[in-house]
Amino acid sequence: MDKILIIDDDKDLCTLIKKYAEQEQYAVQVAYTGTAGLQKAKKETYQLIILDVMLPEINGFSVLSEIRKISNVPVLMLTAKNSETDKVNGLRLGADDYLTKPFSMDEFWARITSLIRRYTVLNSPIVINTIIKLKGMVIDGENRKVTVNEVEIELTGKEFDMLYFLASNKGRIFTKKQIYSQVWDDDYAYDDSNIMSFISKLRKKIEADTNAPFYIQTIRGIGYRFNQEAAL
Repeated sequence: MDKILIIDDDKDLCTLIKKYAEQEQYAVQVAYTGTAGLQKAKKETYQLIILDVMLPEINGFSVLSEIRKISNVPVLMLTAKNSETDKVNGLRLGADDYLTKPFSMDEFWARITSLIRRYTVLNSPIVINTIIKLKGMVIDGENRKVTVNEVEIELTGKEFDMLYFLASNKGRIFTKKQIYSQVWDDDYAYDDSNIMSFISKLRKKIEADTNAPFYIQTIRGIGYRFNQEAAL
């Protein structure tokens, strides 16, 4: 049974989500503070964490930052603020998706289902030869590891997914909307600035010179492509 952790001090909302989740055969645990939520996240394995931004003791951004040090579990962030800054900060720290309160339960469950399905598939024990070897880079899809010049690079779950998707389609140009739809396995829900922030953070980790990136190239007015010349 898939397990969900809810970290939110809104007890009524937690009760509602827990009720719906259990009806869908999910096991649910709840924490009402950032400290309690982080403790649970470190002790147990979950298929999804629902994380509020505004929390007692430790805010959601700090909790997310700590979680990303130990796990690539999908994290859906919630906020009562309709703030572009909050959204970008969450995504930069490794959130997989973002919803602003209030939201419809239909949209909420669609996103939960998508995140858990994708996480389960990507972490399947089935052994598949999915190693992509490039100039100066190796992407190991089975073990979800990336090395650049023989140095392992720490990527969040979504950063790895984006890199793997683009590298699997070397030379093809993708719009920001196409990248989102493929990597998040969902309809386009963010504006272009959020995809750009993901690309920017990924480049800082894999490129020798972010001002003249070799692997992920910008195609002005269209989107991005993975450099065909990176192929061996």
